[in-house]
Amino acid sequence: MANVNLSDAKRAKNDEFYTLYPVIEKEIAAYVEYNPNVFQGKTVLLPCDDPEWSNFTKFFAQNFERFGLKKLISTSYAVESKLYKGGYQITMFEESAPQYDKSKTKTNGKIFTLTHDKTGDGKIDIEDLQWHYLEGDGDFNSDEVKKLRDEADFIITNPPFSLFRDFLGWIVQADKQFLIIGNINAITYKELFPLIQSDKIWLGATNFNTGMYFKIPDDFVYAASYKFERELNGEKVNRVPGVCWFTNLDHGRRHQQLPLMTMEDNLKYSKHKEIKGKESYERYENYHAIEVPFTDAIPSGYDGIMGVPITFLDKYSPEQFVIMGMCENEDLYNLKSKVYATAECKQAYLDKFGKKGTYDLNASGVIVKDGLLEKVYQRVLIKHKRTS
Repeated sequence: MANVNLSDAKRAKNDEFYTLYPVIEKEIAAYVEYNPNVFQGKTVLLPCDDPEWSNFTKFFAQNFERFGLKKLISTSYAVESKLYKGGYQITMFEESAPQYDKSKTKTNGKIFTLTHDKTGDGKIDIEDLQWHYLEGDGDFNSDEVKKLRDEADFIITNPPFSLFRDFLGWIVQADKQFLIIGNINAITYKELFPLIQSDKIWLGATNFNTGMYFKIPDDFVYAASYKFERELNGEKVNRVPGVCWFTNLDHGRRHQQLPLMTMEDNLKYSKHKEIKGKESYERYENYHAIEVPFTDAIPSGYDGIMGVPITFLDKYSPEQFVIMGMCENEDLYNLKSKVYATAECKQAYLDKFGKKGTYDLNASGVIVKDGLLEKVYQRVLIKHKRTS
């Protein structure tokens, strides 16, 4: 029970990671560069955003006129409804407002809106934000926030990490354009991958290999192995690897095709020892596909199916490749050529580890290495897109 509580506390604290302003600025710039009018006359909703602290609200408020926005809506989630309640303090912004209500500050969410020049200084910016308390706690599943979702053209935020799956479903249900942050492993979710396969959702413009820094609570405890920056611009930060943007907004980078070598040249010149000097690429025992362990080792002239790392999707161009499916347990994409029986999985485990157990060979692509069956990491199955 203690371990469960610790895990819950860690997840709750991770939900309090705030996106840095330059991170937002860099990502949004790619969409505006691709389509300068992308936000023109539109309503942007920033749900679960804690506007007094969040850089999403600051960024879109400061760029309201430049983007030609019609309306900006930002909502917060009440502190008493959060699992992690540490570090809360009432801001001067709230406490000095005439609508401040001590009985609501911790139990009710807030809504901030921006539509016009309230101050009369001739420009629309963060000083013109207006706010009031929500009727409820600001839960994105509440009817109150759903109405705001249905009003909006765009939903943009860093949702709670622990609720990413539910939050994505909430957006897809409303068929909205969106830009949200999540872990790269979310690609494997049954709810998400079919949408990626059908080119309805893709990865954002920022290359996720660099990791992403977030502003974190003051009582956050770093792992002993952490070796990155702990402070940026006077703020306590944590670098989270494997985090990326998910979106259905178009940007130029996803149309840039990968430069590739032929299979023959890869086998001769690849920088990867798993490829260079081999007679051929490994073939799966349970899929009619070859194993390509690195995105830059995808052979240019190969017409068959290839299993590539999920990180390939950061480089995926729909003009260059077709996503066939994924290596997974249930054969959701009808691509398996073999399903292993329980007895085979047990024997494979005994052969590989010298003791009794079950090696779930059906969960991924399987190759033969040193005479033993071996699972590879999670793979996306792709083909080159050929045009006549």
